[in-house]
Amino acid sequence: MPELIHIVPMRELFLYFTLYSFLGWCMETAFCSIRKHKLVPRGFLYGPVCPIYGAGVVLMITFFTPLKGNILLFYLSAVVVMSSWEYFVSWALEVTTHMKYWDYSDQKFNLNGRVCLWISLTWGVLSYLVIFWIQPPVERLVQSFAPLAQTILSSCFAAAFLVDTVFTIRSLVQLSKVLAELATIHDELHVQLALGKAELQDRVEEKTAALRAKYNRQAMLMEKYSRRFRNGYSKLRVSRKYQLRYQIRLEDILAAAKQAKENLDRKIQEGKEKLQSGMGSGN
Repeated sequence: MPELIHIVPMRELFLYFTLYSFLGWCMETAFCSIRKHKLVPRGFLYGPVCPIYGAGVVLMITFFTPLKGNILLFYLSAVVVMSSWEYFVSWALEVTTHMKYWDYSDQKFNLNGRVCLWISLTWGVLSYLVIFWIQPPVERLVQSFAPLAQTILSSCFAAAFLVDTVFTIRSLVQLSKVLAELATIHDELHVQLALGKAELQDRVEEKTAALRAKYNRQAMLMEKYSRRFRNGYSKLRVSRKYQLRYQIRLEDILAAAKQAKENLDRKIQEGKEKLQSGMGSGN
């Protein structure tokens, strides 16, 4: 019975993960830099790695190696599995960080902008190149190290990944808090605008100015915390939950408050005139 999963020692598997994460970073950085005519360092983490590629190749080695005898099945499996992996990573990043790092919505035959047909077909080709041409010499190189050396190397890389991940998560948590605060303040501004239009509010101008100042501070923080991610991902978008659905200016709220005051003054004046008119008629 043919094997369903290619078993590889964990220390070797992590070395493959590290190496291909680095190679994936090099490939993406080169591709995006050529398109933009400037250096565009890619990657979710601070270091020169793209874990989606490292994890993807680990999937290839584990599940596609047993299919090397059937090229058609190998290719179709690679397309389906790797596309599913890319879709899952896109969804997971958006749910956890409230940002969408890539978007294929402008491409034909895309699925929710997370995957598209030509990228999926490319995954099949890359899987073939990795398993049939790149992985064999890499495997020989890794296996030329003694088990103890493999363990030491994988432990060092794991520690580096852990530190990098901690700092990245810290930045993302800060950015997530800022996005949530921005959305809250924006909704409060919208409420202030509605109140200003509906009736005269005590100190509406002071309240609105304070909210606007707080909003501007949070916007500056968002620009600061998201700068590194925006530099690497030109199509970076805030998830729909935190997108600001309308534009509100301070001038709009103050104008609404001013209009409310004018309406109230007019009603008071009309009331006085009616009162005076009634008194005159009584005399």
